[in-house]
Amino acid sequence: MLSAALVAQTTSSPAPMPNHVRFLTAKLGLTTQQQSQAGAVFSNATAAEAPLRASLKTARQGLSDAVKSNNTVNIEQLSETIGQLTGQLTAARAKAQAAFYQILTADQRAELDAMQNQRSGRYRGAGHFGARGNVP
Repeated sequence: MLSAALVAQTTSSPAPMPNHVRFLTAKLGLTTQQQSQAGAVFSNATAAEAPLRASLKTARQGLSDAVKSNNTVNIEQLSETIGQLTGQLTAARAKAQAAFYQILTADQRAELDAMQNQRSGRYRGAGHFGARGNVP
């Protein structure tokens, strides 16, 4: 995902384009308008995800502490919290991807789909932590 929110504009010059939008522009041929829309989508997503990431970091640290102190009650509670926060973060990212997908032309969508299929194919069969296995 992208780093912090886009730099606020104080002059008439455009805000710098985040790396992710630059990459997508190069791969998909985004128009200037699409670049602006994509920048806003990903900037808003980054802002919305920030408190979730902070809460997730806190919960993970608490879980680590609970493990070290063998506090099984806290382990259960924090594991549930981490699951909920992970779900919320996944949903926020998916909503941003959906919003971006809607600004694309049919040809750009087909190209993005092909890129994503190619990327996911590279990891098929790698297993967890890169261990090789016979995963379908």
